[in-house]
Amino acid sequence: MRNFDIQSIKQRFGIIGNSQLLNHAIQVAVQVAPTDMTVLITGESGSGKESFSKIIHQLSPRKHGQFIAINCGAIPEGTIDSELFGHEKGSFTGAQESRKGYFEVTDGGTIFLDEIGEMPLGTQARLLRVLENGEFIKVGSSKVQKTDVRVVAATNVNLINAVEKGKFREDLYYRLNTVPITVPALRERGDDIYLLFRKFAADFSEKYKVKPITLTPEAVQKLIGFRFPGNIRQLKNMVEQISVLEYEREVNGDKLQEYLPQDQMNTLPALLAKEHGSEHNFSERDLLYKVLFDMRRDMSELKKLVFDMITHQPNDEELLKEHSHLFENIEQKAYSSNGRSYQQKEQVHKEPYYLPVKHAQVQDYDEQKVEDIPHEYEEESLLLEDKEKELILKALKKHNNKRKYAAQDLGISERTLYRKLKQYDIED
Repeated sequence: MRNFDIQSIKQRFGIIGNSQLLNHAIQVAVQVAPTDMTVLITGESGSGKESFSKIIHQLSPRKHGQFIAINCGAIPEGTIDSELFGHEKGSFTGAQESRKGYFEVTDGGTIFLDEIGEMPLGTQARLLRVLENGEFIKVGSSKVQKTDVRVVAATNVNLINAVEKGKFREDLYYRLNTVPITVPALRERGDDIYLLFRKFAADFSEKYKVKPITLTPEAVQKLIGFRFPGNIRQLKNMVEQISVLEYEREVNGDKLQEYLPQDQMNTLPALLAKEHGSEHNFSERDLLYKVLFDMRRDMSELKKLVFDMITHQPNDEELLKEHSHLFENIEQKAYSSNGRSYQQKEQVHKEPYYLPVKHAQVQDYDEQKVEDIPHEYEEESLLLEDKEKELILKALKKHNNKRKYAAQDLGISERTLYRKLKQYDIED
C-alpha cells in the first residue's frame, strides 16, 4: 500500500502517528477489510483497538450495514447469551417478552467483540457455531436461525495462554485468529507520543478556551520515556489535567514529572513478561511483583545500612557474630574496627525477611549499648494471594467500593475483580 493511502486512512479515522508498527497494523486492516474473513485484534487496553474495527467495517462491502461494538467483559455471565443471541418470552425470570440479540439485529453488518477473552465458555460454544455455520438459537428456543454477520474480535490478553489454562476454547481461538492484527502499545511508538500530546493539547485548548500547553525539550524526553501502561487513554487524561490545572502554558520536565505516576516509571524485566506470557496475568500481577521487588531491595539496603553502622562501633566482631544471620546475603570482604577485622562471605539467604517496627532509639545509638536497643519485628507475608487481596482492598477503599473504578485502577476487568472478590470472600 502506498504511503499516501495510509495517510488518508489516518486522516479519515483520526489516527495520529507514523511509527512502523502502527503503519503495518493499518495496512493489514485495509487489506483484509474487503473480505469477510474473521479478524482478531490484539493489543493492550487503551491502545486504540476499536479504531481498527471501524476501519475494517467502513472499508468493507458491509459499510452500509449496522456496526455494533460489544464489551464482553462488561456483560454479566448470566445475561450475555441473551444479549448476543436473544431470548424467548418466559425463558428465564424477568423475560416478559421476546427479544432480538445482537447477532440477529446486526444481520448483514459487523459485530466488534471487545475483551473476547472474558467470554464464558458456554457462550464461546454458541459463538463458534455462528462463525462456522452462521447459525444460532435464542435462549429458551429450539428454533435454529440464520445470520450473516462479520465478527471482529479484540483482546488484551494472551489467548494461547488462556487456551492452555482451559479458559478459552482452542477451536474458537483458531477460528477467530484467521487474520491477526497487533496494535502496538503507546510506549512502542516513539515520537508518536509527542504527536498525540500536541493533538490532545490543541483539542483541550479549543474545548476550555485556553492557550495550548507546550513542553520544553527536557519535558518532551520525559514524556517519550514514560511507559504509559494505560496507553492513549492515560495520555489523553494527563493532557487534560495539565490543560486545566496549569497556569504556565509551557511545562518543563519537573512540572511534567508531577503528572507522571511514580509507581509506573519503570517496567518489569522483559524476561518476566515473556515467562508469564499472558498480558492479562501480567496486568494482574504487575503491581504484586513490583511490591515484592521493592520490598526486597529496600530490605537489602536497610540491612546494609545497619551492618555498616555496627562495623563502626566498639565490640563489632562480637555483634556481627551474634547477629550474623541478618547479614548472610551482604557481600563484604573485610571490615576493621579497633585493629580487628571481620571476614564475611557471601551466602545464599535462607531466612525470611523481617521489617523493623520500632527504631526510635537509633538516634541515641552512640550513648547506648547495642543490646539495649529494642528489636521488635513482625514477619511480612510475601504470599502473592495476600498481596493481591491487600491491593484489591486498597483499590475498593480508594474508590468507595465502586468496582468499575477499582478494576480500572488495578488494571483488570470488572468481571475478573468480581471473581477475585468471591475468591477471597471480600464483602464490598
